[in-house]
Amino acid sequence: MRTLLVIAALGLLAGCGAEDPLQRMQIQPKYVWYNPNPIFPDGRAMRTPPEGTVPRERLSLIGIENARGQDGQYLTALPVKLTPELLAKGQKRFNITCATCHGMVGDGQSIVARNMALRPPPSLHLPKYQGKSVGYFYDVITNGYGLMASYANEIPEEERWAVVAYVQALQLSQNATLDKVPADERAKLEAAR
Repeated sequence: MRTLLVIAALGLLAGCGAEDPLQRMQIQPKYVWYNPNPIFPDGRAMRTPPEGTVPRERLSLIGIENARGQDGQYLTALPVKLTPELLAKGQKRFNITCATCHGMVGDGQSIVARNMALRPPPSLHLPKYQGKSVGYFYDVITNGYGLMASYANEIPEEERWAVVAYVQALQLSQNATLDKVPADERAKLEAAR
């Protein structure tokens, strides 16, 4: 019985060579860049992309190449219009991507953060992050910082700005004092106590 198993195994291994008809995908006709291709009238293998397509490698989709202005300094104002829809999009993306490490309110308290051995993610409510510009946060999302990797491939550019707007809203909400609440809303809050 053992001999039969060894013979069967050797037979299977012998069938895995380059001559095996099941390995045809390794040796198949294809047209590579800069080589002639008789299929197309111009005889070129490389094709011009269809009009209106955007390469997936392109960073900028809305005209803001990075988080810095023409003077080289971080942008201090959002380059996109701040709307409730933008904040909702930012909240959704933050909850999916960022909250796993930074916590649902950005305080650095999450299951992932508690299990990080090297250095847990910081609270976004620390004084050192309160004064950071929108360009700084966009740059960190795009390029990463410290142990945080870049999220440029996971978060599209417009959604990065939405996350930045939401982080600012979180910072305002988590550090708000009663005297900063409008008078009519303050009355409602005090009545609810």
